[in-house]
Amino acid sequence: MRNTIRSLVPFAVMLPVAAAAQEQQLDTVSITATREARATKDVPAAIAVVTKEKLDDAKMMNIKDGLTNIPGVLVDTKNGGYDSRLVIRGAGLNAAYGIREVMILRDGVPMTDPDSLSKLDFIDTQDIERLEVTKGPGNLYSPGSAGGAIQIISKSVFDDKANVARLGYGDYGNANAHLRYGGMISDNQALAFTGSYRAQNNDWRILNKFDTTQTGLKHGLQLPNGGVLESELSYTEANLQLPGSMSAEQFANFRNTGTQTATQDIWKNSGRYSKIWFFNSKYEQEVGDWTFKPRVYYNAWKHFHPVTGIINDTRDWTETYGTDLEAQNRHRIGGIKGTLVVGLTLRQTGNDDSRQYQYRDFTTSGGRVSATLSDHEGALANIQKYTDSLTGIFVQESLQPTERLLIDVGMRSDRASFSIDQTTYSCYNYAQGRYTTPAGDPTCIAQQSTRKNFALLSPKLGVTYKLSKELSAYASVARADQVLQTSYIVQNPNLNAPRHRSVEIGLKGRAAEWSFDAAYYKGTVTDDVVQARVNGQTVYQNAGKVAKKGFEFTGGYRFAKDWEAGVNYARSDFRYVSFTEVNGATQYNRAGMQLPFVPKTMYGLFMTYRDASGLRARLQTTTWGQYFIDNGQTATYDGYRFVTSLMVGYERGPHTLALNVDNLTDKHYAVDVKKDLNGTVSYYGAAPRSAMLTYSYKFQ
Repeated sequence: MRNTIRSLVPFAVMLPVAAAAQEQQLDTVSITATREARATKDVPAAIAVVTKEKLDDAKMMNIKDGLTNIPGVLVDTKNGGYDSRLVIRGAGLNAAYGIREVMILRDGVPMTDPDSLSKLDFIDTQDIERLEVTKGPGNLYSPGSAGGAIQIISKSVFDDKANVARLGYGDYGNANAHLRYGGMISDNQALAFTGSYRAQNNDWRILNKFDTTQTGLKHGLQLPNGGVLESELSYTEANLQLPGSMSAEQFANFRNTGTQTATQDIWKNSGRYSKIWFFNSKYEQEVGDWTFKPRVYYNAWKHFHPVTGIINDTRDWTETYGTDLEAQNRHRIGGIKGTLVVGLTLRQTGNDDSRQYQYRDFTTSGGRVSATLSDHEGALANIQKYTDSLTGIFVQESLQPTERLLIDVGMRSDRASFSIDQTTYSCYNYAQGRYTTPAGDPTCIAQQSTRKNFALLSPKLGVTYKLSKELSAYASVARADQVLQTSYIVQNPNLNAPRHRSVEIGLKGRAAEWSFDAAYYKGTVTDDVVQARVNGQTVYQNAGKVAKKGFEFTGGYRFAKDWEAGVNYARSDFRYVSFTEVNGATQYNRAGMQLPFVPKTMYGLFMTYRDASGLRARLQTTTWGQYFIDNGQTATYDGYRFVTSLMVGYERGPHTLALNVDNLTDKHYAVDVKKDLNGTVSYYGAAPRSAMLTYSYKFQ
């Protein structure tokens, strides 16, 4: 209880100066938490809405630019490209790459595979209208994703005010070009074209180039019966080099110079080079008290992906098919207003010819691979055929017994199925540091056939009560079962699916000059999947039980006509209740120890200025506190303090000129630090100070 009271002290101190760090208006509307449009103050969950105004202030080279400084959300990028590491209240910590345990949606369409892996390489960050972040388990949009959901709302095909041409250029080879043009082509049809190009040389570090080219076509049709049909087709080519980590000596040199000239990693030619087709179509129709919202979508991608020990090459397209059939009904029960949301989710992804190869060119030392010389493919290592599918139903009843009281009772029930067949010709043995064959290595299995099924249940009960015109309190109880990622199952077929349970209480305030959101949560995770590094290999194990609790606050104050200031704060305490970490024959008891990477404290400050003449500015700073870098709490990283960004812009008529400066004071720090079970510490450097000047022209 004493720790709980201590965590509430910052809230008591900051309450008098509260204003939304998301810079939301008094009644910003969200659809991500409950699947129905509702003011954020009436949502029984911690939710953040990143508005168009804030996104306009950011250069939006990646999703991190829009999600920075949301309490409880840890987001950063190791390479400056689209590949961001995203952790929400500890969910997503086990991801070696990509985003896991968090549902990513775009206009209601899942960007997340049935096994909870989200890829951001085909998200056009220049075409985002706003972002909605809902934290915690039990989200109605999130099958098998316990961390919550992030909804990316793109610019509507019917919005001709979104037509813009944009050019940006900065140091380290940063470049950005974007065109969006569309409008009504008939009385009831709209068409919009989008094209984007982003590139970064990032020559402050070796092997760190990034570029992406994206084109898209949106079509909207207003039907005579009042229905609306919207469809979109896009194509993306994304090329991303993955820079290696630094040793302690190399990191010390980076801190002195701001440049990284070498990596301690053996695999010096990692990257991800993707081609992606994406199609989706959604229909909305009101029939009496019912509103029907069916969606269908298709995604096909292939990539060349050299990583640790192996080169991934999908010769055939990996295809995902899905549909989300949703219906809403407005009704009364005994005079009580209510809304019923029901639906069905069907999704499947698979590939019949996913291949992995040895590296062709490398040096050896003492019989071990010591360094790669290129990313050229050598001998075929294995061929994998897999199908992942997810089927589920969801239902939510929202009742409003009085004008002050709102009750949500919802549940998802899903079934995830995995079928994986793999023929292996060779393996990279991490302990021996060389390639082996099934004939000479008992750990290299020639034939594997895995069938796994998971029943996923995600119920939630939430209550919101209006204390006054300005204040609302809420409470919720939720559970979510976490689906496992395909690569986890292949590496450790004996893994169990984690089960998350959470209780949350919160207070929200909205007034003319201030607003705030405060939340306290507490929960447990049974069979949480924990990532460990052994001899450079990522392995996955179940932890018996993890306890999580935390406090989050976001707020500030509009202290003058054109000025606004705000603060974000999060305090987290995530600990293993029972966990035995295994390294070969050695076992380590981790009970009572804190989870790595998550700092106990995290906070940010911002100040904005906007006047009628078109001048605008934003100053923002972020601080991550100290955190442990391994499960055994043997070492810590101090984090970073007051990493600051600045935007200054001027808008006159259709013209806008903006200067964005990241890491204004040129701090040299690490975005991620890890220590493996053999004692090797890996540092991943953050970008030094960089600036980009952007010109935009809005078509009238």
